[in-house]
Order: sequence, then structure tokens, then C-alpha cells
Amino acid sequence: MREDEVKAKAFAMPLHNPAFPPGPYRFVDREYLIITYRTDPDKLRQLIPAPLELAEPVVKFEFINMPDSTGFGHYCESGQVIPVKFGNETGGFVLTMYLNDHPPIAAGRELWGFPKKLGQPELRVHTDTLMGTLDYSDFRVATGTMGFKHQALDADKIKAALGAPNYLLKILPHVDGTPRVCELVRYCLTDIRVKGAWTGPGALDLRGHALAPVADLPVLEVLSTVHIMADLTLPLGEVIHDYLA
Repeated sequence: MREDEVKAKAFAMPLHNPAFPPGPYRFVDREYLIITYRTDPDKLRQLIPAPLELAEPVVKFEFINMPDSTGFGHYCESGQVIPVKFGNETGGFVLTMYLNDHPPIAAGRELWGFPKKLGQPELRVHTDTLMGTLDYSDFRVATGTMGFKHQALDADKIKAALGAPNYLLKILPHVDGTPRVCELVRYCLTDIRVKGAWTGPGALDLRGHALAPVADLPVLEVLSTVHIMADLTLPLGEVIHDYLA
């Protein structure tokens, strides 16, 4: 294979059979359980990379079921998002994510810099309760619950919230172990169609784990609980700050 052929084909690894297809990526019937809670602001500040700044001392703990996603199939995801400011812009810094499917783990880390690790999240309806769980190394580290569809929410407000900017810290090492890429990346979901949104009573229980430290941001007070069904597109991102420049 000539050098120009390598360059023309190079998209992701392995070269002859990439772990994921090129984007953008469409999601159909994507289902969220988002529990927003108040936590320790000093602990949040220690985790937010400059030039991002803390917007408010809260965390959005998300459980997401994705039954129909381009190139990735059916998988589940769970993680923590922190409201932040980038200059005059507000959005969410994605702190950590746990998935049960390799292609979106590889694509998320390599393309955008999503902080993804292998875990076992689940989102399901159990009798009258919407329940999200996250297991890591066969240990339950998070359980979120909500009364199922107690009150409908305004779809336009939910659409605006889903379309807000999100920020990622993308890190790729050089072969000598030093950082080759260290960038702040922004992305916004597009082509959003909210099929339904509800709220209800909610609760969140987090447990300590050395390799899945979700409980390091303790739950001081649950502020809101939201259940969303939507179709949307995840486009490619943009670099807004290069730490190595």
C-alpha cells in the first residue's frame, strides 16, 4: 500500500476495518433519565479545566438508552455533566461516561474526546418507576429513580436544553507517553425532535469506587428529575482551545 493510499484511507483503527464508521451519527428513540443535584462547589472547581469556569454547583447525572444509533447499534450510557461557562457562553462539561459497547467508546474517545470507560449502565421501567443503574466491575456505583411520567414538560424548553453546547477535554498520548493532543472541544446536538418529556419525584444514590469515582461529587440535594424521549444527530466537533499551542 502506497503512502498516499494510507493517507486516503486513514480514518480510524484498524486501517483496513475501522472500529466505527464516519459520522455524523443519528440516534432514534434516545431515552434519558437526567437527575440534577447540588454538590460541593470546591470539589467541582478542582475538576473543571480552565478556561472553563463553574456556572453553578450542580451535577447532571445521566442514564441514557440508545436502541437505534448509526454504526453503534443498541447500547446504554451513564455519566456526569457539570454546568460551565466558556466566556459568555454556557453549556455542560462532560466529566465522565460509562458505556457497555466498544464502537461508541472508541469513536467517542478518538473523535471528540468523550471521557468514556467500559461499564454496565441500564435504563428501564420497573413497574411504576423509571430506574437507571450503573455497575462497574460487578459493583453498583449509581442508582437513579423517578416516578414514571408524573407530569409532562414543555418540549421546546427540553429541545433548547438538548441543543446547548457541550465541552470535552480531548487527550491523546504520543508514543513516548507525553500528550500529543490536549484540546478543549465543543459540540452541539442537532436535528432534535423531542417525542416526549416528563418529570416526577426522583432520587439518586451514589457509592464509592476507586475506578468509577462518581460518588466523589456527593449528592447534597436532588433539584430536578427529567425523563426524555428524542431523535437527534451527534455531529462532529470543533476545537476551541489548544493547550499545547
